[in-house]
Amino acid sequence: MTSASSAPTSGAAASGAGREGDGVPGSGPGTPVLRLSEAGLAFGPRRLWSGLTLDVAAGEFIAVLGANGSGKTTLLRTILGLQSLTTGSVWINGAPARRGSTDIGYVQQQRRIDPLTPLRARDVVRQGLDGHRWGIGLGRGRREATRKVDAALRSVGALGYADAPVGLLSGGEQQQVRMAQALVADPSLLLCDEPLLSLDLNSQATITGLIDRRRRERGTAVLFVTHEINPVLPFVDRVLYLAGGTFRIGTVDEVMTSQTLSAMYGAPIEVIRAGGRILVAGAPDSGWHGHHSETDEAGG
Repeated sequence: MTSASSAPTSGAAASGAGREGDGVPGSGPGTPVLRLSEAGLAFGPRRLWSGLTLDVAAGEFIAVLGANGSGKTTLLRTILGLQSLTTGSVWINGAPARRGSTDIGYVQQQRRIDPLTPLRARDVVRQGLDGHRWGIGLGRGRREATRKVDAALRSVGALGYADAPVGLLSGGEQQQVRMAQALVADPSLLLCDEPLLSLDLNSQATITGLIDRRRRERGTAVLFVTHEINPVLPFVDRVLYLAGGTFRIGTVDEVMTSQTLSAMYGAPIEVIRAGGRILVAGAPDSGWHGHHSETDEAGG
């Protein structure tokens, strides 16, 4: 997928192409999977971002970058219906965002599951269909749920350990199970919140490859929060960068530049491209605590 954007958008000037007069996207062919319209979020005097307008099309891969505390995870919470916006609106497939929508799949940060957790991998995936309600179901409903769970596990290469205790799986395997849980209800939008943290390079490649294949084969839109763009660099259509209460939207080449990031942080920033990777040098300490050193990979 490629973006039609010709210049990075910022602040309240973000593109609202295709928006109807009242900002309501409506429905039908061409309706964006996700629409943020003049969205703003503040906690008291602290503004995370405002005037954020963004349409995400089916199959589009958006990387969400920025410093720690810039509101990346909070943005996902507003889309999930768990956090109310201060201003503006958020729409999923032409309808207001709501909690518990099956149109959205959510992949959390990778955290080790206790080895004593009394759940099999398939039990975790089943929660993506019916929440945390317990019960085996009856008849056709049970068979259909089992079919969907097996299909989701198969799609991420995890069917072979469907009946294994989830706490005994490796970190990468556990994250594949979380992927299956997010996809089991066949969502049109996949939200990923730092899903690569603590994974080795092979596991990172597996997860990013699965997400890319899903959006290409099924048209699932992806919003991928990450502190490091390099593992997803081959797949990204556009970048949404949050920092200092401002934002930029555009292609990687438009947003990840020394000029753009320097303007956002109000300090000299150097973006270095080497060996197909992007490195950022000179980022200020305030609000940029996710970096390992003075020169490190882009993110936050």
